Amino acid sequence: MNAETSADWRDEIFEVLQTHDIKQVYHVPDAGHSRLIEQCQRSNSIRTVSLTTEEEGIALAAGAWLGGQRSALLMQSSGVGNTINMMGLTKTLRFPFLTLISMRGDFGEGNPWQYPMGKATQPVLEAMDVTCLRAETPQEALATVNAAITMVFQAGRAVAVLFTQKLLGAKKF
Repeated sequence: MNAETSADWRDEIFEVLQTHDIKQVYHVPDAGHSRLIEQCQRSNSIRTVSLTTEEEGIALAAGAWLGGQRSALLMQSSGVGNTINMMGLTKTLRFPFLTLISMRGDFGEGNPWQYPMGKATQPVLEAMDVTCLRAETPQEALATVNAAITMVFQAGRAVAVLFTQKLLGAKKF
């Protein structure tokens, strides 16, 4: 099952973000998140910020929390490598942090350049004390994002939801 045949799961994720009062969403352009990004951009209740690099989203998330707002960072697994030094802020400053990551370098990947960071994403995030939750089906995606939001905003954790290529569909290369 891929994103083409089960696109409605992304609509449900958007509704979950709104239900849980996510007010700011940060992103770099990414085909895996494109539908969710477009929905957030059309929303009157969510402010979207297009980033030049992923680590900017971590600093913005800290600022949003200090200003009393909830936020989420959308990125691809290849961008996780750009965030690692800044990711230390989530632990040092102890602010809640939610990121939704479209995975590359796994199921059906044809681009050899995506494999190193695809394989390293979860271990690197966990080394920075970020809890990683994987979603491989539309049903898992909805339940996993709901669980992550509870962990982030009630328990004050940093959590990454990893949307696998089984869920997103492998990109042609």
